[in-house]
Amino acid sequence: MSGRFAGRTAIVTGASRGIGLAIAERLVADGAKVVVTARRQEALDAAVAQLGGPEHAIGVAGHAADVDHQAEAVKRAIDVFGGADLLVNNTGINPVHGPMVELDLDAARKIVEVNCLAALSWVQQVHRTWMAEHGGAVVNVSSVAGIRPAPGIGFYGASKAMLTHITQELAVELGPDIRVNAVAPAVVKTKFAAALYDGREEEVAAAYPLKRLGVPADIGSVVAFLLSDDAAWITGQVLVVDGGVTLTGGV
Repeated sequence: MSGRFAGRTAIVTGASRGIGLAIAERLVADGAKVVVTARRQEALDAAVAQLGGPEHAIGVAGHAADVDHQAEAVKRAIDVFGGADLLVNNTGINPVHGPMVELDLDAARKIVEVNCLAALSWVQQVHRTWMAEHGGAVVNVSSVAGIRPAPGIGFYGASKAMLTHITQELAVELGPDIRVNAVAPAVVKTKFAAALYDGREEEVAAAYPLKRLGVPADIGSVVAFLLSDDAAWITGQVLVVDGGVTLTGGV
């Protein structure tokens, strides 16, 4: 599509499928080299093949919240492709569904660990080893559930609200050489979000002014914009990518 990321290396977490893989695909199409992470090496190998092979991408398997895994992924980015210029914190979990008053607190702690603390730790890693000296850009994948109440996934939304605040704080701390932004998608057609629309896609999509649910590429293009020099005067922002659904009171 373009060469706007030529000479730059991106790390995209949770990128063996869905939104993360779509983001990686767009970055590669725009000239970046990409390190993709996820838990399973087999899935990452398939993703790397889809991204054009080891000339364009490598996969590093591990748990997103594991600091040693983070350090390894950043090191591989620098050793193999020569930098760690761009970071996309896409990994997120939501292992519970139901009212917050009945929430299992161990599950809540896990959600915060993966959705919030891991994202912060990834930024710490790339800052320490590359961006502090060379600059860069970060995009965190948040959610419209972090903007307004989302019954049934309320604590997931609370974690994404926390991620939004982390994004803003980091933007203030790390400017002017590092920009930090976020995207807040509504329902995107992925395995992760299937429970929100499976078997009733038309009904769910009817609430959206654009009359369809999102697809991963809808998020990939926006993330690429925020990482690019086209967004050089944008930091600390949360760009809602929702087909207009929040305009009508939905999530």
